Amino acid sequence: MAVKVSSSGDGSNGSAVAVVPPADPFATKEVYKDNVFDRFMINYFSRTMSNELGGLPYDGSYESFVDLSREMMRGRNTQQQQEAVAGVLVSLLPPQAPANFRKWFPFNKLNSEVNAFITTLGFTWLIEVDYQGRKEEWLSGVEIKKCRYLESSGCVGLCVNLCKLPTQKFFTETFGLPLTMNPNFEDLSCEMAFGQYPPPVEQDKVYNQPCFAKQCNLVGNTVSSKDLSKPCPKIDTERQKKERTLGAAGRGKNGGGLFSLLRALTPGKADR
Repeated sequence: MAVKVSSSGDGSNGSAVAVVPPADPFATKEVYKDNVFDRFMINYFSRTMSNELGGLPYDGSYESFVDLSREMMRGRNTQQQQEAVAGVLVSLLPPQAPANFRKWFPFNKLNSEVNAFITTLGFTWLIEVDYQGRKEEWLSGVEIKKCRYLESSGCVGLCVNLCKLPTQKFFTETFGLPLTMNPNFEDLSCEMAFGQYPPPVEQDKVYNQPCFAKQCNLVGNTVSSKDLSKPCPKIDTERQKKERTLGAAGRGKNGGGLFSLLRALTPGKADR
């Protein structure tokens, strides 16, 4: 989001408005020092993803993990991408884990706050949730200051389909604990709101998020510089098909109404 700054250049009452472009979140790369547990988890996820991809080689680094994510996207539509990640997440759990989690941690304020505390990578804050028809404030929000996955991939589509949507579905449907994730594409942070049901993706603000102009490998290939304000095509590979279907449905309704009007006005000719 551009910031407008007003200034008086000649001492008069008039003011000039300068538009300051937003800071480039990729200008400064974070340096991560992975501990033993971090490296174990990166390797564990990579191995699971590699198995999902038919044994694709990897070296255990975080960069290799991101490369596997890109391969997970290749040749799949958005629904298939999300299903592939869901398969990876489920395979990480013992067979009875989801049922036991639902039993031990039913959806309520306390368990949402406990999960937020466990997940905390930044800090928790109060969020408003609609629980059993009542508006309540729960301490069940978590902020990730800068998402390593988004920074490393530089891809809106990867963020939405291989992280945000499958993770929301995993917690909401598999564990019975609603989760909404709100990535910020201006500073690469992310808010995780436990206890909030996620909206349909078409109603989510990320649905119309453009590509990262300097990061996306589609720019200059299938996305021209003139289309940088349009939604990233990787977010929903079926977007154009849906729009065509809706457009055809609208035309069909209009045509049906016109045909009915013609029948009413000239029943003899219309019936023949």
